[in-house]
Amino acid sequence: MSDSIPQLEAVRSYLEQLQDSICDALEAEDGAARFDRRDIPRAGGGRSRPRVLSDGAVIERAAVQFSHTLGKQLPPAATERRPELTGGSYQAVSVSLIVHPCNPYAPTCHANWRLFFAVPEAGGDPVWWFGGGFDLTPYYGFEEDVVHWHRVARDACLPFGEALYPQMKQACDEYFYLPHRDEPRGVGGLFFDDLSEVPGSDGQGDASFETCFAFMRSVSGAFLDAYMPILRRRKDEPWGERERDFQLYRRGRYVEYNLVYDRGTRFGLQVAGRAESILASLPPVVHWRYDWTPDPGTPEARLYTDFLRPRDWLAESEDE
Repeated sequence: MSDSIPQLEAVRSYLEQLQDSICDALEAEDGAARFDRRDIPRAGGGRSRPRVLSDGAVIERAAVQFSHTLGKQLPPAATERRPELTGGSYQAVSVSLIVHPCNPYAPTCHANWRLFFAVPEAGGDPVWWFGGGFDLTPYYGFEEDVVHWHRVARDACLPFGEALYPQMKQACDEYFYLPHRDEPRGVGGLFFDDLSEVPGSDGQGDASFETCFAFMRSVSGAFLDAYMPILRRRKDEPWGERERDFQLYRRGRYVEYNLVYDRGTRFGLQVAGRAESILASLPPVVHWRYDWTPDPGTPEARLYTDFLRPRDWLAESEDE
């Protein structure tokens, strides 16, 4: 595969700028801590730009990572979705981020946007596809926060057709799910994988690279509008030992998901990526309890009964 694919270079440039803008916004909101910013060449070409913020006034841990990866063979985390490309070479550019706030009333958030180019082992033209989205994981539920999150997600999709948001919301609910717990990880958002065609409002697909790239820019560009108002609203809520303990307990679910199910984590480890960068998404402090459930009627129990289940948040809010 050529080391310079014009479309990939355009996406790479956009994602690097996106990484900068998100880091700048999070630093400004925290007001105390700064990102550790590095630029690391990757073996065989490409580069990593790991950015990690720790022990801030508002944010306990944030990781906003850019990676450009080249390889002679797609790893299993990619070919399980595209088995016809097994043995093929590839290039991938991505930004992946996680924010773990200090305040238990402020939710964790995750986002990822990526582009793959792959060449089948037998040769031929590169195959490309986009992936990504964003999702929210609260510890204490606030309906106004979740409705805002989903409204921004819907609005980012609307220019490309009314069908996209419900499809990608459902895909997010299905993907960020812990089968061994029979439990969603959070309240969802958007998730798209192997995107090489954006269906329009007329039901017809537009398979152009430019349209898919524009959709990815719309969704990624909406991330700060979705998350920052929630973080600002919750960062100064009073909290104590009870709330902190529940936050650390629920963070354990996040660790379980990332290490067992997350394809991005497995992809990074399978291509021998920098482990410190890949695992920087994990929360710095976590508690596990044996066979624990919250008391009925408590705010902790309400997370399970009212929030950790698929809901049409926007339709419900309009009915009220």
